[in-house]
Amino acid sequence: MGRLAQTDGLTDVQQEILSTVRDFVDKEIIPVATELEHRDEYPTRIVEGLKELGVFGLMIPEEYGGLGESLLTYALCVEEIARGWMSVSGIINTHFIVAYMIKQHGTREQKDYFLPKMAAGDIRGAFSMSEPGLGSDVSAITSKGVRDGDVYVLNGQKMWLTNGGTSTLVAVLCRTDEGHPEGTPPHKSMTTFLIEKEPGFGEVKPGLTIPGKIDKMGYKGVDTTELIMDGLRVPADRVLGGVTGRGFYQMMDGVEVGRVNVAARGCGVAQRAFELGVAYAQQRHTFGKPIAQHQAIQFKLAEMGTKVEAAHAMMVNAARKKDSGRRNDLEAGMAKYLASEYCKEVVEDAFRIHGGYGFSKEYEIERLYREAPMLLIGEGTAEIQKMIIGRRLLEEYRIQG
Repeated sequence: MGRLAQTDGLTDVQQEILSTVRDFVDKEIIPVATELEHRDEYPTRIVEGLKELGVFGLMIPEEYGGLGESLLTYALCVEEIARGWMSVSGIINTHFIVAYMIKQHGTREQKDYFLPKMAAGDIRGAFSMSEPGLGSDVSAITSKGVRDGDVYVLNGQKMWLTNGGTSTLVAVLCRTDEGHPEGTPPHKSMTTFLIEKEPGFGEVKPGLTIPGKIDKMGYKGVDTTELIMDGLRVPADRVLGGVTGRGFYQMMDGVEVGRVNVAARGCGVAQRAFELGVAYAQQRHTFGKPIAQHQAIQFKLAEMGTKVEAAHAMMVNAARKKDSGRRNDLEAGMAKYLASEYCKEVVEDAFRIHGGYGFSKEYEIERLYREAPMLLIGEGTAEIQKMIIGRRLLEEYRIQG
């Protein structure tokens, strides 16, 4: 890689991890990504390679068999992986969010049971908030869990699960009215359930069905599914943290670090688009010279490079603030918003530089052009990010008196 998107202040260990991941991306992901994506084929060999590298346990503490690394290290690794193929970074991200939620909010028994297996990649995680009629209004969740002795009976339909079929553990957000008097705000009567299941599609567990993959315009390879609960019985000790009513806050904590991850994905895809655009501009000739020597193309490259650099800097800042233990919802929202919007713009400029060839499936930029839009809606739309940013700015700049 060139000079763009470099990160100052990394330790020798962080640099070694990033170098290893970057080599893996260059050798094992980029050469096969487009072919696998066109076939919508799950990247089993790539996932197994990342499992061997320890990426599934990157942020899980060493006491549970993980590497105990920071959010920054994780985000920079995701940036590299997304540069190779964004779908692979999605497989890692959902797993990471569930592991993070268990680490931060789980009971001792839940941590001891799940985290070592998740660090090894033997348990693969997915999480589920959204529902068919929900959109961004999480408080309108209708899926419900009702206590029946030492189990909860879950009913409802969830939507947009990344890793829905391949995962063996799903963190699912449901309403639980038990113990919460009538009139309790919706977000205070939600609970996260840790549901173990078999991989695959159809009825993967009594009362739990994972229909087939949703056919998408991009973000292929990774399985995106629905989840249907019909009398699903879940032991009470699989309530995350052991107490009902905390699910909304647990999920939002997970999504907050997930937004840093999505920002990193946007940075990675934008970097790859820039690499493709700047390379093609030096190879393609018009009017007797490479198109890179035309001022119009140089202007595009200048704008693309600046956007890649700016998005990377904001992502790094958001990750470092979270690692310091400080609140980072403002920075994470800004980073996710800017990186996803800039990613779309950089990819489109690289597409334009390719001209008619960008429309051909033989060229990698065609795949990136279909992948970038997912980042505009994943982990909260641009409009949701702006609401979060606006509210936090008003908190910071509220006029006294």
